[in-house]
Amino acid sequence: MVLTDLKPAEGSKTKGWRVGRGHGSGNGKTAGKGHKGQNARSGGGVRPGFEGGQMPLYRRIPKRGFTCRNSKEIIALNVSLLNEVFEDGAVVDIDALKSKGLVSHVRDGVKVLGNGEITKKLTVKVNYFSEAAKEKIEAAGGSAEVI
Repeated sequence: MVLTDLKPAEGSKTKGWRVGRGHGSGNGKTAGKGHKGQNARSGGGVRPGFEGGQMPLYRRIPKRGFTCRNSKEIIALNVSLLNEVFEDGAVVDIDALKSKGLVSHVRDGVKVLGNGEITKKLTVKVNYFSEAAKEKIEAAGGSAEVI
């Protein structure tokens, strides 16, 4: 395939609508803009949401709560939970956590926290670790890998 062989799908490209080319064209004289008024003027029209001076809908409806657009949704798991659920020598990654039912939707990542004790040698591969969790996993003979 060559770049010059590419063509748009059949029926996807239609000719532009030529307005103001006489009444025989079906869209002559006022060119689809009606008679006078703000929308008939050059550069005319109103901004989105404007309702002719009436209080617009986005200002009439009540506002509730607050959502921070910059926050991350990180799932936290403690090392004690990993110690209970996984066998000695297991590889703990996000797929393994999903199969065990510890996490369902991983949005911005998983973080392992250092609450509790760990005695099993686990290879943990997640997005974030606390310092305490990393120390406890490595002290038990496992490894903590950031993905």
